[in-house]
Amino acid sequence: MPVPPSSGGHSTSAVAATTATAANPPPPGASFQVNLTGEATKNGRYPTYAAHIPLSARRAPPLDMSTVEQRGHPMAVRETNKRIRPHGLQDAPTFRPTEDEFRDPMDYIKKIAPEGRKYGICKIIPPQGWTPSFAVDTEKFHFRTRRQELNSVEGGTRTNLNYLDQLSKFHKQHGMNLNRFPSVDKKPLDLYKLKKAVETRGGFEKVCKLKKWAEIGRDLGYSGKIMSSLSTSLKNSYQKWLHPYEEYLRVAKPGVQQQLEFEYGGPFTPPAVHSPMKRSQSHQATPLAPHEDSPAIRASAALNTSLQQMEDGIERLPQQETQQIQLAPSSSGFTAVNTGGFTPVNLTPASFQAVNTPNPLPNREKSNSVSTKTSQQAVEGPNPRRPDSHPPGLSRVPLANGQLGNPLKRTISHDSLNGISGKESEEGLDENGRRSKRAKKAPTVVGSHMSMLRPTPPRAPAQRYNINGKVGEVCDTCGKSDDKLAIFVCDGCENSYHWYCLDPAVEIPANHDWHCPRCLVGTGEFGFEEGGIYSLKQFQEKARLFKESYFGPRMQFDPVMDSKRPVTEDDVEREFWRLVESITETVEVEYGADIHSTTHGSGFPTVEKNPLNPYATDPWNLNVLPLHPDSLFRHIKSDVSGMTVPWLYVGMCFSTFCWHNEDHYSYSANYQHFGSTKTWYGIPGSDAQRFEEVMKEAVPELFASQPDLLFQLVTLLPPDQVKKAGVNVYALDQRAGQFVITFPQAYHAGFNHGFNFNEAVNFAPHDWESFGEAGVERLQAFRKQPCFSHDEMLMTAANRDTSIKTAKWLAPALQRIWKREMKQRKELLQRHKEYVDHHCKIDEPEVESNFECALGFEIDEKDVAENDYQCTYCKAYSYLSRFRCNTTSKVMCLLHAGHYDCCDAADEHRLTSSSHTLIYRYSDTALDAITQKVTDRSKMPEAWQEKLDKMLDDEPQPSLKVLRSLVSEGERIPYDLPGLADLKEFVSKCNAWVDEATNYITRKQQNRRKNDRVWRKSTSAKAAEQEERDKELRKIENIHKLLAAAEEISFDCPEINILTERSDAIAEFQRKAAAALQNPGLRSTQEFEDLAELGRGFNVDVPEVERLDQIVQQMKWNDKARELRGQFQTLEDVAELISRAGEIDIPEHSELLLYYKDQQAQGELWEAKAKELISVESVHYQQLEALSTQAGSLPVSRQTLAAIDAILAKQREAHRQIQDLYDKSRLPDFRSRPRYKVVREVLDGLSELNSKPTGTIDLEKEIKRHEDWMRRGKKLFGKANAPLHILQTHMNYVAEHNRFCFDLQDKPRMPVEPASREHTPVDSQEIEPAREVFCMCRQPEAGLMIECELCHEWYHGKCLKIARGKVKEDDKYTCPICDWRVKIPRDAARPKLEDLQEWQGEMPVLPFQPEEEDVLENIINTAQAFRDFMQPYTNPMMVTAEEVTTQRFYLRKIEGAEILLSHETNFFRQELHKWVPVAPMPPPVLDASLSTRKPRPTKQQKEMSRLGITNPEDLPHHLRTKPHTFAKQRKSSDTTAGKGHHPLQPAPRRARGRSDTPGSASTSSGHTHAHRLPSTISSTHPEPSYTPYYTSHNNGHHPGSPAFPSGPYYQSHSSHSSRLDSPGFPPRSPIGRSAPSLDPSLFSPSNSQFPASLSGGPNSGQNHMLSPQQNPFSTASQAARDMDHVFAEFTTDPAEDLGPRNEVAEALEDSRRDEEYPDFLHD
Repeated sequence: MPVPPSSGGHSTSAVAATTATAANPPPPGASFQVNLTGEATKNGRYPTYAAHIPLSARRAPPLDMSTVEQRGHPMAVRETNKRIRPHGLQDAPTFRPTEDEFRDPMDYIKKIAPEGRKYGICKIIPPQGWTPSFAVDTEKFHFRTRRQELNSVEGGTRTNLNYLDQLSKFHKQHGMNLNRFPSVDKKPLDLYKLKKAVETRGGFEKVCKLKKWAEIGRDLGYSGKIMSSLSTSLKNSYQKWLHPYEEYLRVAKPGVQQQLEFEYGGPFTPPAVHSPMKRSQSHQATPLAPHEDSPAIRASAALNTSLQQMEDGIERLPQQETQQIQLAPSSSGFTAVNTGGFTPVNLTPASFQAVNTPNPLPNREKSNSVSTKTSQQAVEGPNPRRPDSHPPGLSRVPLANGQLGNPLKRTISHDSLNGISGKESEEGLDENGRRSKRAKKAPTVVGSHMSMLRPTPPRAPAQRYNINGKVGEVCDTCGKSDDKLAIFVCDGCENSYHWYCLDPAVEIPANHDWHCPRCLVGTGEFGFEEGGIYSLKQFQEKARLFKESYFGPRMQFDPVMDSKRPVTEDDVEREFWRLVESITETVEVEYGADIHSTTHGSGFPTVEKNPLNPYATDPWNLNVLPLHPDSLFRHIKSDVSGMTVPWLYVGMCFSTFCWHNEDHYSYSANYQHFGSTKTWYGIPGSDAQRFEEVMKEAVPELFASQPDLLFQLVTLLPPDQVKKAGVNVYALDQRAGQFVITFPQAYHAGFNHGFNFNEAVNFAPHDWESFGEAGVERLQAFRKQPCFSHDEMLMTAANRDTSIKTAKWLAPALQRIWKREMKQRKELLQRHKEYVDHHCKIDEPEVESNFECALGFEIDEKDVAENDYQCTYCKAYSYLSRFRCNTTSKVMCLLHAGHYDCCDAADEHRLTSSSHTLIYRYSDTALDAITQKVTDRSKMPEAWQEKLDKMLDDEPQPSLKVLRSLVSEGERIPYDLPGLADLKEFVSKCNAWVDEATNYITRKQQNRRKNDRVWRKSTSAKAAEQEERDKELRKIENIHKLLAAAEEISFDCPEINILTERSDAIAEFQRKAAAALQNPGLRSTQEFEDLAELGRGFNVDVPEVERLDQIVQQMKWNDKARELRGQFQTLEDVAELISRAGEIDIPEHSELLLYYKDQQAQGELWEAKAKELISVESVHYQQLEALSTQAGSLPVSRQTLAAIDAILAKQREAHRQIQDLYDKSRLPDFRSRPRYKVVREVLDGLSELNSKPTGTIDLEKEIKRHEDWMRRGKKLFGKANAPLHILQTHMNYVAEHNRFCFDLQDKPRMPVEPASREHTPVDSQEIEPAREVFCMCRQPEAGLMIECELCHEWYHGKCLKIARGKVKEDDKYTCPICDWRVKIPRDAARPKLEDLQEWQGEMPVLPFQPEEEDVLENIINTAQAFRDFMQPYTNPMMVTAEEVTTQRFYLRKIEGAEILLSHETNFFRQELHKWVPVAPMPPPVLDASLSTRKPRPTKQQKEMSRLGITNPEDLPHHLRTKPHTFAKQRKSSDTTAGKGHHPLQPAPRRARGRSDTPGSASTSSGHTHAHRLPSTISSTHPEPSYTPYYTSHNNGHHPGSPAFPSGPYYQSHSSHSSRLDSPGFPPRSPIGRSAPSLDPSLFSPSNSQFPASLSGGPNSGQNHMLSPQQNPFSTASQAARDMDHVFAEFTTDPAEDLGPRNEVAEALEDSRRDEEYPDFLHD
């Protein structure tokens, strides 16, 4: 058995201690610790971090979740039946809610609360499907632990060890080492038990006097020895070791108690013993200078006396010794009798910080109260605990919170929260050491809406004024730093004293330890030491090694399993309590408690980090539960860490949380995410007071010095000891995935069976409020700071929540605080008036008084910081009113206002002077109004029920209006009203009666058929069924039934009286109707109608009404028939009138009925005749006119009559228009004739008529003549096969194109580069704003540009039909201007100007004004102007070689134009060849310019290409085309375009000198497109747009050209052709070198003798192939006969080209084909 230790102690820790393994179990009585050696303490691939690295910046290997016990996991411990627990405890209840019950936590907890309160705690197992994921990032998660010595947390064991430690210090200070227990009867003597035994028997003197030593020996377990010897041994041991110390305590303890109370700021509340603390004596110069009769002097005298009686004297040091005294090093402490060592409670002073001095933490499982005594020199100076550490002459009045310049004992900072300093364990502490700290304005935590904790100073002892002083430099008695060699330092607390300042002076031997009275008496301080920093994986490994090392050697071998027996939950529980109660064996564990979820992350998913996770908003999520709509904590304005924000707990085997109840007596919910079992012990709230008494009886020493011991969460008491005292104790085992709920005021404790992870939070249902108020009062009694203001929460709820549900619990609470506040205000004002009786401005502001009250008074409703309304003395939040000292800014509650020494002023001065201010948040009236408003709201359900009961009692037949008002009022009350459902049912029944009665009392029947037409369309069965129901509803008997039902229901409403009157009115109506029906002829139609309407207004089937209706309908029909007899009626009107007569039973012999039937027959005959005439193909308009006239006297159909009138109107209008147009077309004035477009529209409109009006054929002849003129124009432009409307479109294009080419402002210039090819201009140069034009089209640069290598002019690739991809960079190009052999691509033929002028000359003889007149005139005028401008340049007498560039320029413009100036073109070509010849032969004379577009392949050619066949005869028969289809008569495209019109008689053609009509053209050239024919068919020259130009055959002017001088140029050109190297070349084949075998005789010679009408002549836009009858060369060669095949291949099939074509689409197709097959580059 070990003996008490010395004041020293080993410095080993849980990490540095030796590992106890299974092979080497710890010896009995030794301290059991586990070291994580090797890889266990490493981070693997992660580095080992220094202490200053924040926790958030650390990384470690993640936790393998498959290695921990989770709900549903194979490793999870199954829920077992109730087992026999140690101490015989009963299990608390376990609840298993269904999914529906589990949906709302508040409702379910409210349901189980009556049962759960009986036990204080209960367990909830969620439904099987509720499995939230673990949301903590285990790689980043790091936390600091607290070290717990199990036998130190038990109250009795700690008291024993504390006493032995102080006893050892006492004797060691006087040179006696108590390093082992004295032995009695060969057994160690437990000195503490001996002390208790003597103390319970009256003390040492009384035991000696009564000779109780033998009795004491038996109580201590000694037997078998002579009692006299035992008594002597016990007496001697007591007298030697205990009696001197007890005597010292008797005189020294009061002084130490006085010091502790001064540091605390006042006496302990409630005091365990009478407090020696007196009122502050501010007038003392040296506040702690002891008096002659002070306890300190008496203690010193007793100590000196006892020391002189000791066997070993103490050598005194001379007072004159000036050298510094060297304190002896502390010894190693006690040595146990049975060896094995002993670990003192306060193991290492350097790492110890008492929890209860001065910083107790909140009492809950979440806070196992770790405290670290960091370097006091650095934090708070050498001696933070001495209250009298200030210089003489200063006031000893304590500052706020009982501090003198209070330093930060454990400052909470942002760094500490992140693990930089060694204070992570205090991260949740507030200025009073409370763990549940309100969130302040500080750096915001990422991922949370709650701020970090504000680092406020905790309550600490008085601070010395030399903050920067070192240990041993300042005397704590006098506060001076002189004579440092005479200063001695306490080896326990390190306080410094001059040896001569001690009273009496003490001489301290150099080789002994010295402790001050405070350390020798003891303060009861205790706390858990700071542990290491771990990740979850590291802590899991530590927990595993600990459990294996501890239980491994202790488990017995099981022969059945051939291994050691596994550790059970029962083994762990029994071993835990054995270790807790053992004084000889110390086991140290670590516990990660009070870990803030805001900085480390919650185990539940949160909305900030996991917004899509459904569990992030689950009501059972502990982040959501405190703010549930039914939780009162949602009215707290800011988050409270640990209460409304969860804390985390990481446990290992034996780690424990001590007895405590929750802050503010609130509910708590604890959820285990994973891990081993956690065992809980609970005491119901009803036994809480008895439990506190049992704790005080068990460890009175601890409560004597620490009355707030139960707030500190550091003390356990075995359940059996509590149970023996009559307190109910229950237990339960919490496993992974389970909740534990603790109820208000219930004490609970527990421990862990192994590595686990829990999360806990508080919540507050409505029934908590009264407990919360009691909890605040308890905190105030013990001067503990609450976590939040209870009053503020209630007032916030009153202002924010206006629901009745809230008012129900809030009203009683507000009434209580209103009564308390009014009482405290009244008492304060009474004390205020006791000094000077007057009418005070505070409670009597309306009364005038001669005395002016100086006490300050304010009403301030603004929100202030909590420190500004926290009482300095009792730490309570004085939210509703506070008393502030203007001198020191201290705030007091009304209970301590004036009493507390906030300043040097006296009590009277504090309550009457202006140096203090009384502040109300709400005036008495405002506070009363708020309370009354909530109270009235809470009574609304009762008031409504009272009103209902009164109405039912007073009126036997209540008014329906009042009942409805009550229902409406009750529905507006958001609360469950018991009588509302029955009342609504009764009112609903009354409303149903009223609705039914309304059908009979309103003028128009409601709820009847609203659409008779739709009703008639329904099936006969449904109609009959509906009619049957309506008849039942319309019975008169129903009114009598309703009146009887109203009497039975027993209520009152106006409808009852109205229905009664209606019943009487029906009876009166029946009497009048019977009288009228007897003589119907005596009354008028209106009288019968009024009487029938009266009967229908009753909304019931009165038998007389039907007969009245029939008579009324017959009378109305007769009146209407007579009225309509002389008016026009349609056939439908007559039929409807006859049908109506049948419906109302008009007699068949009625004269009116017979008349209308005759009219109906005649009208039907007219209708049939009219439809017959309309339907024939050739309408007979005279008959239609007759029918239209006859319709005026017969009833006919409006539609038929309208159709006839429309036909006649159209016929007349068409005839008028045609006659008008025809007459205008023959007017002599051309400008008075109609336009072609108008005439065309009129003729198109004739298609709607079945026959043509007179004059149509004449007009068609005229329009045919006009269209022939248009077709001639199409042929001029090469658009013979295009629709007529294309002519004007193409002419607009020609006019626009010629505008650029014939632009007279475009003058010759030197060749220029396009802008894209010019060099970048220098900054000083200016860019020309005008854009140059290029090419034959005279347009600016666009797209691909190609330069001629001769003239260096640039051409558009688009104009030359050259694709971009076909041009290489090194290719050279010669333009068509320089080399006449280069073909110019043209999409259409270019008419000669002379032909256009001739065509224009035909317009005056046209019957209509053409639409093309203006554009034609524009084209001719532009070309003629350009020709006139060019006359000087085409004079051969004035041309020189220097004008080659000019000639090229103007030839380029002429070639770019869309009409042909043949004379100018030929002139410039000949001149250019003369001056700069390129081709070996001169250019031929150009007489026509045709299209160069390639013909599209025919279907036959496409099939031959697809099949790879060259001979058409090889094609299959079904793919061959019919031969010689081109020779058939072909209709023009215009005729085809008019397809669909009614065929009109062609007008006679006016005789002309030649024929250009399509008919004449088809006889000579077949059905070919002019611009698609190969050039070999219509020209003797290889180029399709050229004809040979031989001057010998054309000595005169060129036909149609201007009259120029004829001689010199042409003659010289002819005679000197050899000199000019321009010999004539034989004609080339039109298809080039690939077809040289074509017979030249197929082509018409230039000197043909055939008339122009046959050969086409020089003025025809194109040449036509001669028919066999007209062609003299028809017998030439066989090749001519075979040309039909060639034509068939190059000519589009007529079937494909009959209709109008889109010329734009055709041009796109041709341009695309030209890009694929370019052949315009010069070789």
